[in-house]
Amino acid sequence: MRTRPPRTHVQRSTLTAAALALALAGVTVLASPQQAGAVESTPIGFGAGTTGGGGTAAVTVSTLAAFRTAVTGDAAKVVKVNGLITLSGQVDVGSNTTVLGVGSSSGFTGGGLRLKKVTNVVIRNLNISKPLAPSDGVTVESSTKVWVDHNSFSADRSHDKDYYDGLLDINHGSDNVTVSWNTFKDHFKGSLVGHSDKNASQDTGHLKVTYHHNHFSNVYSRIPSLRFGTGHFYDNYVVGADNAVHSRMGAQMLVENNVFRDTKVAVTTNRSSDVDGYANLRGNDLGGATTEISRTGTFTSAPYSYTAEPASSVVASVTSGAGAGKL
Repeated sequence: MRTRPPRTHVQRSTLTAAALALALAGVTVLASPQQAGAVESTPIGFGAGTTGGGGTAAVTVSTLAAFRTAVTGDAAKVVKVNGLITLSGQVDVGSNTTVLGVGSSSGFTGGGLRLKKVTNVVIRNLNISKPLAPSDGVTVESSTKVWVDHNSFSADRSHDKDYYDGLLDINHGSDNVTVSWNTFKDHFKGSLVGHSDKNASQDTGHLKVTYHHNHFSNVYSRIPSLRFGTGHFYDNYVVGADNAVHSRMGAQMLVENNVFRDTKVAVTTNRSSDVDGYANLRGNDLGGATTEISRTGTFTSAPYSYTAEPASSVVASVTSGAGAGKL
């Protein structure tokens, strides 16, 4: 696929008045599906500027011992994972690191990766499956500048909901994260942002996360669930959820141009926590799903330029472009 930077201009003759208003706020609206689907070489959204190991010469590993050694420390490094590595628990990844799967079937099963008190980390093209509790597939904890892109996360729903932990959880004041072009399949708890209602002192003003062009299939909830922070959820495809986007504990969410199918509640702001969240919705195809919006938020314009693909082309773009093996 051809790498293309995000567009920075629009043609007024091809856009509606609403699209022009978005363009003035820094949003580019694609005029046709044919313009969509290119693989980004750098993250778009709150995680912009994340480079990981950059152009550092890559080291390829195929065993757990070699992987642990390769991702340790804060020096710039690019670590390629060749094959599927079985984990028990999580492996800590150092700062200034790119972890990149080789081909379409490399990655980890049984556990996951932890980014704790680190910065500038890229996680791409990995298969991450069946993270046994208490391990998440990927945990981002007290960390900044993270890009999680083109991975395939999965488990199964034949076990109790607590048998596995989250596929991708972001917590403890983490910030400036982009989650793009991933697949999340067959799981109860998709992506939790902000682990507790009681962590306001650490999380308030942080937990800024962008989700775009992800495919959530047969994931029960937490798509995502966001406390305290600021979430931008656009151009995602959600199928088979009970409740999907969940804004709580004063979180601000902008939910735009997504497609929901076979989903009961697309967006809620008033479940499970003592304090409701906020949400703004625009351009979504709810597919018959309901919404529970108790409070409309002030987050109406993201503080970065990005490409807003219309909901009418999201299914084609996401099903063809998301997941491992598409880089």
